[in-house]
Amino acid sequence: MLNRRHLLAGAAGTLAAPGILRAQGAAWPSRGSIRLVAQFPPGGLVDTISRLMAPGLGQALNQTVVVENRAGAGGVIGTDFVAKQPADGYTLLVSHASVHVFSTATMPTLPFDPVTDFTHLGMLVEAANVLLVRAESPFQTLAQYLEAAKTRPVRFGSSGIGSAPHLLGAMLSSEAGAPNLDHVPYRGSAPAMQDLMANQIESFIDPITTNVQLLRDGVLRCLGVSTPQRLPAFPNIPTFAEQGFPRLTSAQWLGLSAPKNLPAPIAERITALIPTLLARPELKARFEDLQTLPRDPPPLGAAFVGIMREQIAQWTAVARQFNITVS
Repeated sequence: MLNRRHLLAGAAGTLAAPGILRAQGAAWPSRGSIRLVAQFPPGGLVDTISRLMAPGLGQALNQTVVVENRAGAGGVIGTDFVAKQPADGYTLLVSHASVHVFSTATMPTLPFDPVTDFTHLGMLVEAANVLLVRAESPFQTLAQYLEAAKTRPVRFGSSGIGSAPHLLGAMLSSEAGAPNLDHVPYRGSAPAMQDLMANQIESFIDPITTNVQLLRDGVLRCLGVSTPQRLPAFPNIPTFAEQGFPRLTSAQWLGLSAPKNLPAPIAERITALIPTLLARPELKARFEDLQTLPRDPPPLGAAFVGIMREQIAQWTAVARQFNITVS
């Protein structure tokens, strides 16, 4: 049974009086639908996971859960929208490390505090970042790729300045002594992939989720993956860590969050559902297909917040080291 005190420690801000909480909790959910905000456009990682989670969450709560896309500013617009909604349990957010960690590390100001302006309920899944080249690329290994970048320009695309792939590429260039590894930022993953396939850039760092099928079909080759261990579906792809780069071990997580001061009974009820939902056979199968997997057990409440705080500190230091700022 989940520990009540442990779960509440993860809910940022001051909670309302117990009597009010019981009244609100008993009445929830009893009106309308629950909206699950995805702060990125349809078709991407956040949208995909949101639409996978919504039916099971709705079934468990006996209420309709509707995915609502509110994209813009690298996820900041939709995240800020949720931060400013009533804490009544009818607006939830599929939170993303891209915003809560990497935007926090690289943007001078945000319209919200990534920790204290939310009730963070638990981590859902993590997506590894991968270094991709075309199948016909001359680079068969990471060592060959980095050796080339020591003497001539080798371009890597990312989904934008200050993104996790950008920071990972900067770390790789520095630690490998490959000064000619040049960053090419794009407005999202799709245009970067188009240029990779058109041979306008030599490589692309991106979450694995939307690239799994291209790897399976042999269209792309992966030179390294950012997980501590090799991915189960791709046991032949070495990690960055085993190739001499242990700092490049960060995956991008997705979580479930709500506005701050979510009443304790509601927060506890949703948090308690997360492990059960992630274990549903149909969801496990899809997560495995996407190679975007939950931790076992998933970090909930205070544990989730603790990971978030640690990663914010870690990547803020990296951003400062390489003078990466998003204005």
